[in-house]
Amino acid sequence: MEGKEPGAGQWTSTQAYVLSVICLLVGVAVGYLVRGSAPSSNNTATQARTGATESLSPPMTGAQQPAPEQLRQMADTQAQLLLKQLESDPKNSALLYQIGNLYYDAQQYPEAVKYYEDSLKIDPKATDVRTDMATAYHLMGQPDRAIQEYDAVLKIDGKHANALFNEGMVKWQDKMDLNGAIASWRRLLEVHPDYAQRDRVEKLIAQAEQHLTIKPGSEAK
Repeated sequence: MEGKEPGAGQWTSTQAYVLSVICLLVGVAVGYLVRGSAPSSNNTATQARTGATESLSPPMTGAQQPAPEQLRQMADTQAQLLLKQLESDPKNSALLYQIGNLYYDAQQYPEAVKYYEDSLKIDPKATDVRTDMATAYHLMGQPDRAIQEYDAVLKIDGKHANALFNEGMVKWQDKMDLNGAIASWRRLLEVHPDYAQRDRVEKLIAQAEQHLTIKPGSEAK
């Protein structure tokens, strides 16, 4: 990296991208992903997940967050009963999914993925399970694998709202692929015109399109 500073009133490509992330997380305030099985207020819309995946950078609050060891201990405790049931019903894909969700909520993503994979071995077309697994991969810092799994979901169900929304977020936040993100979100609004978060998705699309026009060295407005 050269030691030159950008001239006043000009943008570097890095600055333009940083601005897009700031706008995404602060201005639009939808820097979260949604669960594959999130409840809906209508047949197509999903509600924001309010647990561990609200954003790539969790909001700063005065409350002290539990340590990873504490989260793991809580998940292990909550999973005991389900694991006991699993002993007598090891092919129960829904039960495996529930256990995976416990570890997902406790931010124990590798452990969550293990149970999601076991669930998918039994029911490989379970799109909600695969969507959550994809998001876990994203949170583990594996965006390419996450996108691969979202694509697999969309091959089974091209209208899966959460997979479309989440894939757009991962393409934007992790891959800096604005065109890919826009395509995912446009598809989402096309197949779900009554999407509950439509206004926010439209804002995301508008901002992504705006940032596509920012070129290195262009004059700041």
